[in-house]
Amino acid sequence: MPHLARIDLYPFKSLDGITVQTANLLASGALEHDREYACFDRQGKVVNGKRLAQIHGLRSQFSNDYQTLTLQAPDSELQTFHLEQDRDALTAWLSHFFQIDIQVRQNSESGFPDDTDSPGPTLISTATLETVADWYPNLTVTELRRRLRSNLEIGGVPPFWEDQLFADADHVVQFQIGSVLLEGVNPCQRCIVPTRDPQTGIATPKFQKTLMQNRQQSLPNWVNPARFNHFYRLAVNTRIPQGTGSVLTQGDEVTIKGLVEA
Repeated sequence: MPHLARIDLYPFKSLDGITVQTANLLASGALEHDREYACFDRQGKVVNGKRLAQIHGLRSQFSNDYQTLTLQAPDSELQTFHLEQDRDALTAWLSHFFQIDIQVRQNSESGFPDDTDSPGPTLISTATLETVADWYPNLTVTELRRRLRSNLEIGGVPPFWEDQLFADADHVVQFQIGSVLLEGVNPCQRCIVPTRDPQTGIATPKFQKTLMQNRQQSLPNWVNPARFNHFYRLAVNTRIPQGTGSVLTQGDEVTIKGLVEA
């Protein structure tokens, strides 16, 4: 039976994630506390793994109430900051680490998603992670999770089952997780981040080429190939219609409802 096997949040964009049992959905469709904080440079551009590979070297941990953030740079001691009371000290610490002027911003209404048209949680299946990890020597499912940084993981399904959750450009696929109605929009276009070791930032040779070749060869019959202008796409972008349930819980049943106009 398809079910929600795992929920991961990334409270600070591009830093370490946390696994939770339940997650609240905001009115925007984003998960509460996901990508709620982010770094920006003086030009107002987000500072993330796409731009600066050194961010992979940062280790981070949030307190249970999401009020404090503990950071550790390579070969340095742990530093803990209250996100409101110590904002200036946190900004100074991050500016020193990146060697550029940093601003820390918060968006508690929608976070800072990469895809603002589909700000819902990103979704992938456990079987897909296991299959893709096997395409590379010495790549574990745990490490692949950290590279892809998806929010929701579906269990009890075959590899690439989630590719049923998008259709053509004029339609979305509605599906339900527990009491929450979601809409699958498109296969997620990957960036440079998954090509790198999430601990060191060192690129894995031919990561993108290997993914594209195997993705094309293993594309299931249920996939709409028109949604693949290239095959460096994995996981599904979603959005949340208004008026649906507001809490996701591990173990919730997943059911596909059908097509609706986008």
